[in-house]
Amino acid sequence: MSARGLVSYAKSPTGVRLFKYSMVSVVSVVVSETTLIALVALFHWNGAGPPVVATCIGTIPSYELNRKWAWGASGKSHFWREVVPFWVLAFIGLAFSAVTVAIADHWVRHSSHARHRAIVDAFAYLAAFGVLWLGKFVIFNKVLFAHHLDDLPEALDGRAGLPT
Repeated sequence: MSARGLVSYAKSPTGVRLFKYSMVSVVSVVVSETTLIALVALFHWNGAGPPVVATCIGTIPSYELNRKWAWGASGKSHFWREVVPFWVLAFIGLAFSAVTVAIADHWVRHSSHARHRAIVDAFAYLAAFGVLWLGKFVIFNKVLFAHHLDDLPEALDGRAGLPT
């Protein structure tokens, strides 16, 4: 892709959403990684527990920011069309990250320093979610936060016919 094509894509609605989704991901990563590191380094939690708590805490701002800022949705969330699928995707990521962190944690379990374990666990957690990041964008953009005809006023979706 040429530089001009890349700039054009970045200015497109999908490019803007991708940028905003990326910024929301930064916020989510900071919240969840801080939680994960604190649980491992300060509270000496092991294995899959820290990523479970970290994911649950990081998913709350992720949902709100993605829905309202990245995709511009307003009004009340649709429980079955938005909230449940978002959390299902979060828990799929959680399962993948929990396994990844448990493996990484087992690998460094005999380390005498909790900080060392926390760093390895944090990188494993980040890597697991990084693998799923692009796939979630596609699902959010094409399915979860896509505009539904039922959500549009009749005058905007063609059901009302041409204005007279």
